[in-house]
Amino acid sequence: MNKSQVYSKHRYARIAPKKVAVVLDLVRGKNATEAVRILKFDETKVAQLALKVLQTAIANARTVHNLVEDKLFVSETWVDGGPMQKRGRIVGRSNFNPILKRTSHITFGLSERKGK
Repeated sequence: MNKSQVYSKHRYARIAPKKVAVVLDLVRGKNATEAVRILKFDETKVAQLALKVLQTAIANARTVHNLVEDKLFVSETWVDGGPMQKRGRIVGRSNFNPILKRTSHITFGLSERKGK
């Protein structure tokens, strides 16, 4: 697949990357307008974050790169793990259980469909 023309990122999103990956698989390869529709009907926190990133990418494509919104599709989506906040809890017998608060870097790449 060709390299995407427009990118948009949300870095340090306060949600685990495993949870994000499931939602990003829903919209990969879809038209931009269809991807927005899918994410609007999903009620999860991940979908809200991903929708903001996708709408930013669409706005960048329109204003900065002068691309037609009807021809755009989601060519690339991926999530990378960000830094973890390390917390902990004291449990029985004064033992320490670590709690890792994970973060994600969410990336959308849009391209223009050839033809039509």
